[in-house]
Amino acid sequence: MDIKAPRGMQDILPAQVGRWHRVEAQIRDLARRYGYQEIRTPVVEHTEVFLRGVGAGTDIVDKEMYTFLDRGERSLTLRAEGTAPVMRAFLEHNLGAAGLPVKVYYICPIFRYDRPQLGRYRQHTQFGAEVIGSPDPAADAEVLSLGVRLVEALGLRDVTVHLNSVGDAVCRPGYIRALQDYFRPHLGEMCADCQRRFETNPLRLLDCKTDQRIVRGAPQILSYLDDACRAHFDGVQAHLDAAGIRYALDPHIVRGLDYYTRTAAEVYSGNLGAQNAIFGGGRYDGLAEQLGGRPTPGVGFGLGIERLLLALEQEGLAPPADQRLDAYIATAGAHTAPALALADRLRGAGIAVDVDVMARGLRAQMKQADRLGAIYVVVLGEDEIRRGVAGVREMATGTQEEVAIAGLPEVLAARLRSRTAQRARA
Repeated sequence: MDIKAPRGMQDILPAQVGRWHRVEAQIRDLARRYGYQEIRTPVVEHTEVFLRGVGAGTDIVDKEMYTFLDRGERSLTLRAEGTAPVMRAFLEHNLGAAGLPVKVYYICPIFRYDRPQLGRYRQHTQFGAEVIGSPDPAADAEVLSLGVRLVEALGLRDVTVHLNSVGDAVCRPGYIRALQDYFRPHLGEMCADCQRRFETNPLRLLDCKTDQRIVRGAPQILSYLDDACRAHFDGVQAHLDAAGIRYALDPHIVRGLDYYTRTAAEVYSGNLGAQNAIFGGGRYDGLAEQLGGRPTPGVGFGLGIERLLLALEQEGLAPPADQRLDAYIATAGAHTAPALALADRLRGAGIAVDVDVMARGLRAQMKQADRLGAIYVVVLGEDEIRRGVAGVREMATGTQEEVAIAGLPEVLAARLRSRTAQRARA
């Protein structure tokens, strides 16, 4: 049997993982500067978290969740999205007791049983950020700016922010009735998904990619907002304007989850074709109540890292998978034990070192050092060990000199710092 990874679940191989490290480091640094703390929720939740939080009638709940019974006959689901588990943790651990708002971020796997798409897999990795506890439009603008500044910092240029309001429990029912009145005569012409959504999730009719001719004529929600929702939406725009973040109003941005209220946003890359959304999110003021908690406003977004990396590659901006070694210790003769001892000292000094454990000849070890991208090769032979020195070869130039083994950690560390400084100046 030819065993492979399950469809839609990919391996991230050693040659690729360096790019992930670069993006994740950028995320963590920017989140820290924005005042967000990391949260890690279980990869498995009680199914009720998604049934109550995401909502029946959504594609996630109806078609895409990985749900199973454990040995105690409890229904569990692999994490199908990030926000509902975060809100569950917020309520369970009373995180608001230390003061509001609570600002958290996460980098975690998400599981959706769906046809794999460009940059979106059945297991994909999501960066999400949430602000819980603030009803103010400033929170909407700030959390969205975190996502926008991230993709800008990574170098993406062809990025557009689309913004909408989906109203709230006060004004949205009137809009949904207007939507249903508009779409009812067209249902026979529309796809099966839209016919199903007509009753279960009418807002999602606006998200249909198949029946765009009909969708374009639908009434727009901005005409149905009440005064409170209109004021909130105006406030979000004013704060984005003040931050210098450009956006386009898009009445068809509705998002796919029941918990969204008021602000809805999606950010697109122009280099990904039809499946071009990089991240999206919005406000979810009713989610805490749906999960059994007290009314607590919230706003956030989720960003697929696979799709972000793909967008970076399309623009020629993929972070380099730079995992080069600082040094490789090559031994002439059977001197593995001294080489391992020296490697341990160098690693203790913060130097990335590999050493031969295959009993190769010296020439083969030099080739291995070259394959690994080592900056320096440290040569240890019987004569060198007897004299307390090592040959240090710079691979780029081929120059080699002897350095006392006792002082080698300090010498290599100083040379590596000098190289880093020179590259930074360049």
